[in-house]
Amino acid sequence: MNTEIVKIEINNDKVSSSALEEKELSVFSKEELAAIKQAGEIIKNGGLVAFPTETVYGLGGDALNPESSKKIYAAKGRPSDNPLIVHIADFEDIYKITSKVPDNAKKLANAFWPGPLTMILPKSDIVPRETTGGLDTVAVRFPSDFVAQEFIRAAGGFVAAPSANISGRPSPTEAKYVIQDMDGRIDMIIDGGENEIGLESTIVDLTIDPPQVLRPGFITNEMLGDVLNEKVETDRAIIEADSGIAPRAPGMKYRHYAPKGILVIVEGNREEVVSEINRRLEEDKANGFRTGVIASDETIGEYSADVSKSSGKAGDQFTAAHRLYSILRSFDDENAERIYSESFALDGFGAAIMNRLLKAAGHQIIKL
Repeated sequence: MNTEIVKIEINNDKVSSSALEEKELSVFSKEELAAIKQAGEIIKNGGLVAFPTETVYGLGGDALNPESSKKIYAAKGRPSDNPLIVHIADFEDIYKITSKVPDNAKKLANAFWPGPLTMILPKSDIVPRETTGGLDTVAVRFPSDFVAQEFIRAAGGFVAAPSANISGRPSPTEAKYVIQDMDGRIDMIIDGGENEIGLESTIVDLTIDPPQVLRPGFITNEMLGDVLNEKVETDRAIIEADSGIAPRAPGMKYRHYAPKGILVIVEGNREEVVSEINRRLEEDKANGFRTGVIASDETIGEYSADVSKSSGKAGDQFTAAHRLYSILRSFDDENAERIYSESFALDGFGAAIMNRLLKAAGHQIIKL
């Protein structure tokens, strides 16, 4: 299969809230609109297209076509019991793919859609089980990215899309990483530049009471709780080793986000962490391994790794999240075989960072 790659650049100065509300197309050139229309036709005809969102790049197929979902699983090498997220570009479409939209879903949509929030709801009969991983629920998201929205509309309104990477690898935040994993596997890649956030959406299960977060993200538990006027907890399974049970949401069951090298997280006070990581780095180097470190701006200079990557200033969670997947990918580019990372605080957006980092490390964490 020859994968076509098209580039779409939006001038942010031209993007306004009214453009979204009125679905104006002036932010795109005629050539870009033609490319998006072509991408939509590929989806309607059962093909696959990778596209940008505000979180990470998605690998899109027709959410209502079971054969398309099977193709997504095959392209990713993804287990077929891992649910796919259905992306929409019009809130009213949620009523077509769900059998019930509770009041708390409407409240969250009003507060956070379009945006990086996925809600799990009871599915309607038109959504095939191939899309939901065999479950009676469906994961739904309305992305804020303008390219994603136009693409979803052009594709018929319902695009099933996990992240556009080989299963288990770090999610792509730039088109070049999609090309690395998907070139020759899918029909088209839309290059929309670097993703704004860099981590996948928060997933909240609204089929249980009280609602529960199944994947942390930019929309935190506290933000959800403020809107719902109740405390929102996180499923403990997502920060513990895999339990072997069927996943209720994408990313719960299987090892994800991993670089090719072995990654270990080290947690403790600054002096202890630096000392322990440097001890292990020297040991690894003596054994002939190429080493890597993920650390903050404040500590990056204290390590003796072959490859050192900064996650940003200590406490800057947005920068750390934005850089995480590109850092993990870059270790592969530089052939790092033994990698160590400082840990992150679990407050706010930090819970999402640690969730991804733990999955990438296969839950290998040293607590000093």
